[in-house]
Amino acid sequence: QVRLVESGGGLVQAGGSLRLSCAASGPTAGHYAMAWFRQPPGKEREFVAVIKGSTGSTYYADSVKGRFTISRDNAGDTMILQMNSLKPEDTAVYYCASRITYCANRGCASARYDSWGQGTQVTVSS
Repeated sequence: QVRLVESGGGLVQAGGSLRLSCAASGPTAGHYAMAWFRQPPGKEREFVAVIKGSTGSTYYADSVKGRFTISRDNAGDTMILQMNSLKPEDTAVYYCASRITYCANRGCASARYDSWGQGTQVTVSS
């Protein structure tokens, strides 16, 4: 099973930026998609963004589109979430996840993922 470790969370003022990283170890060659999810305080976990396939195509939740950018290195072992123009409502624990099999854009948001990280806290102050 792939092991995922997030880093880069912290406290930032509204309008600021943060860069989250997800380091993958183990049999990473077999995973099709890597994604970011988040869980705001008192709410359910929600999809943020996914990067998938050999072409690295991306898909974003409407709430972060235009502000967040997901990317990965060529080996697929490190995934990045660059978060700009942060808002207080972006406050959440952010998780990275990986999936072995195919999912199509909107389907990736609700698909089952095979491996999950422990999460990193992002707090945006107003």
